[in-house]
Amino acid sequence: MFNLVDEKDKYLIACKSLKGLSDLTLKAYKIDLKQFCDFMNQRDCFDKNKLNSYINMLHYRYKPKSAKRKIACVKAFYRYMEIEDIIDFNPFHKIILKYKEPIKLPRTIPLNCIRDMLTYAYKQHSIVVTKYQREVTLRNIVVIELLFSTGMRVSEVSNLKLSAVNLGDNTIRIFGKGSKERIMCISNDLSKTISSYLKICSRKTDYLLTNKSGNRLSEQSIRYMVNDYANAVGAPLHITPHMFRHTFATELHNEDVDIRYIQQFLGHSSIATTQIYTHISTNKTRDILESKHPRNKMNLSL
Repeated sequence: MFNLVDEKDKYLIACKSLKGLSDLTLKAYKIDLKQFCDFMNQRDCFDKNKLNSYINMLHYRYKPKSAKRKIACVKAFYRYMEIEDIIDFNPFHKIILKYKEPIKLPRTIPLNCIRDMLTYAYKQHSIVVTKYQREVTLRNIVVIELLFSTGMRVSEVSNLKLSAVNLGDNTIRIFGKGSKERIMCISNDLSKTISSYLKICSRKTDYLLTNKSGNRLSEQSIRYMVNDYANAVGAPLHITPHMFRHTFATELHNEDVDIRYIQQFLGHSSIATTQIYTHISTNKTRDILESKHPRNKMNLSL
């Protein structure tokens, strides 16, 4: 009889070496699988009733999206053991999984808020006195411009390396989830801003964005900076870096950009993931109804 915990550890090693998963994804897998092993606690891991009890517990404790991820992690673990001939029978073949995940529209940032944040960022840069202040304000401009103009994930911005930035043809090479690679174009203005930043920043790393120690700027530092700038301009909602990604995709769709181009820009493997951005914004709905609805041709009013 195999040891579930030992096989779990081997699976995590395989995920890192063969699948090329990111450290964050591996961390989530490790947490999810440890939770599963603790729950089973030497029980029969092929028993459908026990597995269903675990699945039901996840749905009870967690939001649908989190429960779905945790179940998918365990299911992939069993699939790995089946392929590697560690187990003769995969109990998930006999379990019907039903996910009822609520459909939530992506949270976006009003364009006037983004404009205010960018205006504030450029103004802060114009009034700095020291070299360090100039470096920090330039770096922050680069971060916000990248988030908004490319739709990059905060992890992709944080881990962007100098070697991935080509200022000659205004492109950046982005390494996304699952080691997927894509190339994005940037504007001449952003290219010049990055060039100015590179001329004055001190670094101890190959990463584009650095902190005060010269090392890579962390994702959490980017979140804090975005939050500080949002508060500084009196944004009416809590703004996160990922909301720039949602806004990027939503605004492109509102401008009638084909969904498959947006899929490529975002680095989604499946078009189904990108379909969430096919909702129509309130402003566009209003424009359509005002210009197209036949009621507007009837000159009747109080």
